[in-house]
Amino acid sequence: MASVGATPGRTPQGPGPGEASASFPSPAPVPDPREAEEEEEEEPAEIHLCVLWNSGYLGIAYYNTSDSTIYFMPDAPDHESLKLLQRVLDEIDPQSVVTSAKQDETMTRFLGKLASQEHREPKRPEIIFLPSVDFGLEISKQRLLSGNYSFIPDSMTATEKILFLSSIIPFDCLLTVRALGGLLKFMGRRRIGVELEDCNVSIPILGFKKFVLTHLVSIDQDTYSVLQIFKSEPHPSVYKVASGLKEGLSLFGILNRCRCKWGEKLLRLWFTRPTQDLGELNSRLDVIQFFLLPQNLDMAQMLHRLLGHIKNVPLILKRMKLSHTKVSDWQVLYKTVYSALGLRDACRSLPQSIQLFRDIAQEFSDDLHHIASLIGKVVDFEGSLAENRFTVLPNIDPEIDEKKRRLTGLPSFLTEVARKELENLDPRIPSCSVIYIPLIGFLLCIPRLPSMVETNDFEIEGLDFMFLSEEKLHYRSARTKELDALLGDLHCDIRDQETLLMYQLQCQVLARAAVLTRVLDLASRLDVLLALASAARDYGYSRPRYSPRLLGVRIQNGRHPLMELCARTFVPNSAECGGNKGRVKVITGPNSSGKSIYLKQVAKAVNNATERSLVLIDEFGKGTNTVDGLALLAAVIRHWLALGPTCPHIFVATNFLSLIQLQLLPQGPLVQYLTMETCEDGNDLVFFYQVCEGVASASHASHTAAQAGLPEKLIARGKEVSDLICSGKPIKPVKELLKEKQMENCQMLVDKFLTLDLEDPSLDLDVFMSQEVLPAATAIL
Repeated sequence: MASVGATPGRTPQGPGPGEASASFPSPAPVPDPREAEEEEEEEPAEIHLCVLWNSGYLGIAYYNTSDSTIYFMPDAPDHESLKLLQRVLDEIDPQSVVTSAKQDETMTRFLGKLASQEHREPKRPEIIFLPSVDFGLEISKQRLLSGNYSFIPDSMTATEKILFLSSIIPFDCLLTVRALGGLLKFMGRRRIGVELEDCNVSIPILGFKKFVLTHLVSIDQDTYSVLQIFKSEPHPSVYKVASGLKEGLSLFGILNRCRCKWGEKLLRLWFTRPTQDLGELNSRLDVIQFFLLPQNLDMAQMLHRLLGHIKNVPLILKRMKLSHTKVSDWQVLYKTVYSALGLRDACRSLPQSIQLFRDIAQEFSDDLHHIASLIGKVVDFEGSLAENRFTVLPNIDPEIDEKKRRLTGLPSFLTEVARKELENLDPRIPSCSVIYIPLIGFLLCIPRLPSMVETNDFEIEGLDFMFLSEEKLHYRSARTKELDALLGDLHCDIRDQETLLMYQLQCQVLARAAVLTRVLDLASRLDVLLALASAARDYGYSRPRYSPRLLGVRIQNGRHPLMELCARTFVPNSAECGGNKGRVKVITGPNSSGKSIYLKQVAKAVNNATERSLVLIDEFGKGTNTVDGLALLAAVIRHWLALGPTCPHIFVATNFLSLIQLQLLPQGPLVQYLTMETCEDGNDLVFFYQVCEGVASASHASHTAAQAGLPEKLIARGKEVSDLICSGKPIKPVKELLKEKQMENCQMLVDKFLTLDLEDPSLDLDVFMSQEVLPAATAIL
């Protein structure tokens, strides 16, 4: 907007207070786009699962809104108890489970039980039944092939699209195809992720990925908690009380040094899906070992810095698909892509014999450079931040440049127009201005005169009154109408054309979404392995060696990763469990001597107690009758020992010394007795925290009680009772305690008697004797 003011000499003056300028304001200094970065939004993820069960096989597919990806599991056999399906449900924790209304009794019972599981509240999944026709094979194929997928280039023909999808989706797995078709039908009905969008906006699907549960170790949630692999604690910040929990002292907590959120998610996934694939394990260890070499420390730190700029690409791609892209999204994507190129260049200089380096060097293609170049040449980050919308750099579109030039020159032009308008106005009007308002156009603005009280007073010949705002009257004049016709709505025209360019740029990026998704996969993998290498360097961890020929565990000087951080001194212990000898290890020793810690540091998995399983038993029978607990423990161990060579590897820590003294376990090479080494120094018991062959002679509970600070009299009484039990003698009350109790009761009776008013006529001594004296006398005597 330009304005002209008039003094008695009618000379021009600058814009008055509260008036807006018609030109673009000079942008305030903004940070470099590679430094200005908005915090990533954390959207609550929803998972919707579709499952079909037929003739002993499962077809499973699910959609994850966090990365807008559909995951599927090829047809897999499952037992009638549907253990595989339960594992999938426990792992992904879906919000809804979709299936066909036409199901056999097995699936019906399973879903009924799932819906009634109170312990899953408040995340108990919604069970949804769709007509069986929605899961037809042909209609499911049609849905898959006719879908609108941003990762498929528009240039592909129909035949090429079918071939492309056939390379991703196993169309020979009929149950999986039907499950995918049913999932797409459900998503279309619910409008997952686009509930508030127009009906012509399609649900964003950024890819199809296969997931399998083979070669995985099964660990239940109790094991994760007991072994402190994960440990959640309330967040100390008052601002995050509602948002939930933070990671406490846990194995995941000390190893999580990831720089990007997706690396942290992958590390958690590796912990919840531990693999048995030796090739995969050794591939990971090769990377960790490489970065542990002193000469590679600088490279590891440089890669770690680059990984800090890898952001939530799936969220950005999802917004692009829905045309909800923000200015910060372009900045984040630009920085992510250039960081990915830095990772690629660095990995090309590393040994290509390591699979991960080779994958990054090859799969971070020139499409990344093309994306970064397009964004850098098109997006005006500084202007976009100033206007809080997408703007383009000069020399991209000549038409936009011309309109911006006109808009920039408006102030001086409108000053001249305002001067001419003032010449034709009533001399009582001291000043006027010509302003430009987007969507409305050009208007003549004059101050309200004292004589202008009623609406009729606003009428001026030759001007069309529009509105009153902030004591200023706005009119259309012949000149402003001419300006509207000549210049049009420049601001909106520029905005529309830049939005069109943004859409074209989005299409270019979405066409290369596959390489961006792959960047996230490989970068998060590198992030996790760098984090593990950093932890291994700081804590002095050694590389484990895996052998397919060794069925068992051999640990030399093993350390508990958490206890060694908390204890002043930590004593490492070795463990060996393999072959047909010592498959069942019974560990005895005093309380607090380190039995439980020893078990935790050798823990790997519990897998339904097969010959390849490691079973840890600690405090078995605690909280129940001693005899019952001892009997149950002996029965469980004898059950496994009866399996012979197929017995699982078992470590038992117990204070039931009668298990050995009464010879409740059969003798043989499968059983090995261990104890925690201790030494009595006078009245003190010294713990060495070292495992050795043998059996503890006593539990030394009195020493442990003394260390815990219990009174000496109480400890002495405990030892006395223990000796009486062991010798089979009756336990008698302590006479001194009885005498003290008698004196207390006598004193209480005397005090009550002294409070009586014997002169009170309402006092009934018979009642006092029957209700107070006689009961007290019984207790005293």
